[in-house]
Order: sequence, then structure tokens, then C-alpha cells
Amino acid sequence: MHIHILGICGTFMGGVAALARAAGHKVTGCDAGVYPPMSDQLRALGIDLIEGYSADQMQLAPDMFVVGNVVSRARLADGTPKFPLMEAILDAGAPYTSGPQWLAEHVLQGRHVLAVAGTHGKTTTTSMLAWILECAGQEPGFLVGGVPLNFGVSARLGAAARPTPGAGPAGAAPLFVIEADEYDTAFFDKRSKFVHYRPRTAVLNNLEFDHADIFDDLDAIERQFHHLVRTVPPSGCVVANGLEESLARVLHQGCWSSMSSFGSVVSDFSAQGEPGAFDVLHHGQSVARVEWALTGVHNQLNALAAIAAAHHVGVPPAEAAAALGRFQNVRRRMEVRGTVRGITVYDDFAHHPTAIRTTLDGLRRSVGKDARILAVFEPRSNTMKLGTMKAQLPWALEVADLAFCHTAGLDWDAAAALAPVGARAQTASTIDQIVQQVTLAAMPGDHIVCMSNGSFGGVHARLLQALTAP
Repeated sequence: MHIHILGICGTFMGGVAALARAAGHKVTGCDAGVYPPMSDQLRALGIDLIEGYSADQMQLAPDMFVVGNVVSRARLADGTPKFPLMEAILDAGAPYTSGPQWLAEHVLQGRHVLAVAGTHGKTTTTSMLAWILECAGQEPGFLVGGVPLNFGVSARLGAAARPTPGAGPAGAAPLFVIEADEYDTAFFDKRSKFVHYRPRTAVLNNLEFDHADIFDDLDAIERQFHHLVRTVPPSGCVVANGLEESLARVLHQGCWSSMSSFGSVVSDFSAQGEPGAFDVLHHGQSVARVEWALTGVHNQLNALAAIAAAHHVGVPPAEAAAALGRFQNVRRRMEVRGTVRGITVYDDFAHHPTAIRTTLDGLRRSVGKDARILAVFEPRSNTMKLGTMKAQLPWALEVADLAFCHTAGLDWDAAAALAPVGARAQTASTIDQIVQQVTLAAMPGDHIVCMSNGSFGGVHARLLQALTAP
């Protein structure tokens, strides 16, 4: 079929486009500010991109319009529609659907879906799991909200038939690993995206309050997670973090499939040792050892989740652990962007206080107590922009020696929120100002971590350039 994707340059919708193209469909799409790297990737696949959401795109007459959740019925200040193409689709009665629903019906159908859900670590754990299955010769398909460095792409269709059938009634079904986001599906479908995926293996990594723009409280998110649990078949498996009270509450509402826990001492899968090198215990017995370059307890837990999920489809823990030893992480997950005069600059996606805290904790374990850590961040997610979690920022930044906050677009007082940090924190309303602040403060041996879920105005490259200047 011919599909036309609205909001095609987002990571998820761009992945849907790549999968649709690989499956033989004709794909076109539009976005506001058709931007790289996704625009470059899509054009390389032969996908025609259109700038903006003009109604004249109706002339393309696709078989289906696939609508990203960036699209709404919003009006501009002058009263005109922000997305005139969507208004035209509705007026014409033309066929439309959401990205998750199209994916479920045209890609995931007939596959054994392994879905990774959670407030934190979805992208990394999904990438780990896909890599484990790849090393096991399973040629999995995947859709990740980032770029796993082992693959170099965010989405792949995978084998049409499973190369090595595993146990269970769906053992011959090809495998597909997907990052299962709890954010809503579309303006016309307010269920979480992951409800569409119908996984046989569902990973519940962790769960805390996030997305304050669409969820009122933690209970509301727990309810969506239980909707996901309800879709797992009796022969499926729910892999859950045994350390999370919120997930215990979710599962207490009912679970109709087998379960595998990880994380706690009494879980099915647990770890013994430091995050950089640890033994994997299954029911208390050592069955594998992970030795890799990743840091942080959060990544140790991500590894256990991936190992447990792979175990459900027949990959022995020792084989999974060996694959993780060759895992290269995900672009923008503590990615070293450069070192100048002994000062290392990292790019990281952390945008929630807990993610900031775990990122900095992991780096502190890696560099030791004497090296200085400079945290450079922007509260850019919808939740952070609302100021819902500003009180948690001092706690999140506790292990950093200095903190620098970019305040553009905030309607709350970042300086006041960071007052408990004292002189260790500075704020800046422009990228130029923050670059100047960090450059003046940086010394040889420092580690500068730039954290944002956006491009952050290219602050990484600008910092490296400023640090290089005499």
C-alpha cells in the first residue's frame, strides 16, 4: 500500500517509515522542519519528504494516512489550524490510523513481540535485547527510540521466519523487539502506545511518575501498565523489576501469564558484583558473567532484564552475557563526543531527575571520587517544562561538582529550584552563556556531561570548540 506519514521525522515514526519501506510499501511523509539525521536516513531509503502540513498533500491520495502523536487539532493565534492536512483528512473522510496501530497490523502480526516498557532504560534495554538475539543467530526485527551502535539504525524488519525455533507454542514465529512507550498514541487515541503491540514477552523495567502533560498521577500510569499486562497471552512472560513497588502494585491487579523477576536478591535473575563486571545468578546459582564497558547500577539492571527476556525465547544466560560483552551502547547514552586538554565531553539523553541521578552516579563509580563532574542540562521534556519535578533537581545533581542549567523556555525559576545546591549551580538563558560558564569553570581531568532529550543547541561541539581555543 501507499502510506503517507504525518510527523515522519520523529524517532518512532521514522522507524515505522523504514519498516514499511522494507516491507515493500510505498512511503511518503511530512513534518515541520524536515530535519537530519532522520531526514537523511529516510531519503536514503527512497522516501519522499514534504516540509509542513499543507492540505494540498491530499493530492497524493495514499491508501492510508498514518498520524504521529505530534499532530493535533490545535489552532494558531489567528484561528487557522496548526495542521491543515489533518483537518482536510477529517473533512474528506479519508482513511487514517496511528503509527502504533499501523505497526501492529502490518509488521508485528504473526511475530513474537518482545516489548520493553519502563520510565527509564527502555532504549538501552531494547538495544541490549536485540543484540543478544542477533548474536544468538535469531536475526530479530526491532524498533528502538535511538540508534544502537551495534546496528547503526533505529529500525529493522528482521527475518521473515525464525532461523532457530525456540520452545513454546509460538517458537517458530520470527522475533521482533520493540521499545514500548507509555506516552499516548495519537490525538484520537489516548491509550499508551504499548497497548497496541500485544507482546508475548513484556519487560517492565521500572515505573515512576513522568509525562505530567498527559498523566495526572502515578496511579494513572500504573493503570496503563496493567493494560499492557492484560494483553500478554498465557504462554507469554512478564519480566518485571523486583525492586519496584509500583510494578508490584501493577502485577497485584492481575497477571495471567508466567512471570520472571530480576533485580532483587530473591528475584529469578540477580547480579553479584560491580556494574562493570558481575556474575548473573539464576535462582541463586551463578550461570553467567558480564564484563563490559558500561557503568551504573541502572545498566546492570537493564542487562538482567535483557538476559531474562532472552531466556524466555530460549537464549541461555551465558550466551546472552557473552553478547553483552560486545554491546556498544546507544548513541547519546554517555557517548563521548571528544576530549580536549584532558577534559572529556559526554552526550547523554537523561531528562528526568532519576535518569540524571543514575547517569551521574554511574559516571562517579567509573571515574572515582577525586575527578570532577560538571553536569550541563536542560529541562526540556514536557514534564520538566511544567516544573512538576523541579524539587527533585538538587537530589538529582548531588554527585556533580558543578551544575549548569539552560533555562530557555521555562516558566518557573530554575535558580530558585537549584538554591539548595548553592554556589555549585549556575543558570543560563542562552547556549552561548552556558558555554562561557562551563569553559571558565572547566579544568584538565574534568568530565562534562551534557544531558537533554533534544539537540541542546549543539552545545557539545560548541564546548569542545571553546575548550580548544587558546
